[in-house]
Amino acid sequence: MMATRAESRLTTLKLISFVLVVAWLVIAAFPFLWTVWGSFKVQGDFFSKADWTHAIYGVFTTRETGGAFTFGGYYGAWVQEEFWRNVYNTGIIVFFTVVISLTFGTLGGYALARSGYRYAFWLLMAALIFRAMPHITLVSGYMLPFFEWNIWGLKGTSIIVLVAINQPFTIWMLHSFFLNIPKDMDESAMVDGCTRFQAFRHVIVPVMWPGVITTGLFSFLLAYNDYAVTSMLLSKPNETMVPAVASFLGTVQVQGNIMFAVSAVVSATAPLFVLILFFQRQIVSGLTAGAVKG
Repeated sequence: MMATRAESRLTTLKLISFVLVVAWLVIAAFPFLWTVWGSFKVQGDFFSKADWTHAIYGVFTTRETGGAFTFGGYYGAWVQEEFWRNVYNTGIIVFFTVVISLTFGTLGGYALARSGYRYAFWLLMAALIFRAMPHITLVSGYMLPFFEWNIWGLKGTSIIVLVAINQPFTIWMLHSFFLNIPKDMDESAMVDGCTRFQAFRHVIVPVMWPGVITTGLFSFLLAYNDYAVTSMLLSKPNETMVPAVASFLGTVQVQGNIMFAVSAVVSATAPLFVLILFFQRQIVSGLTAGAVKG
């Protein structure tokens, strides 16, 4: 009797899990998959008001190109509009934002975790307040000195602001990871002749890799998906991907090309899937370690 009840509960749990997965696919995954499919169509099919099935069968795509699929959107974005330049600019800004944020965040988080003083908690809280502020607030504060120093429009300006926005979060995140590492590891290394920095570099950092990778991923996403900072601080030659996609959509005065934007969005999203799949073990391990206090 009890075995039957247990089996019934297990079946119900599986059914609920299945329903939730299907709901997630409909709400979250389907719009992206639909966008990927539509990126190989012409605008008349993908945004057809007369019949939405045109996006499936490619009626206008076949008429205009001779086939049900076309790479016209990708060619227009990457070749005509030189979207590859925006990808290159994004790569530079993301790389330096992540490296600088993790360098200072690792050192700062370790110092606060090992300080033993109460001020560390309040310092982290104060830092997170700045992290919670709208990005536009920090950007406006930097505009005047950037103009005065004649560096507005350069990639370095966005890197400075993005690091300033992201740094409190990286310190707080890595601080929580360092709290889970026993102080005995530091002390044992120093007893064996290591300095504090050597103990940190050779003993603590290798243990911290899952936390560093997880924090680095969040830093990556902040810089990769940013619009407010980069759109206000970068000149046209230094423009990143997200502002470029917005410009493809056009304005009231300038006609855009929506299919360029659709193809660019798919191109910009694909690397995120690769990144998550490549670091999935470290991310899961890092999130688990950060959530459990030792």
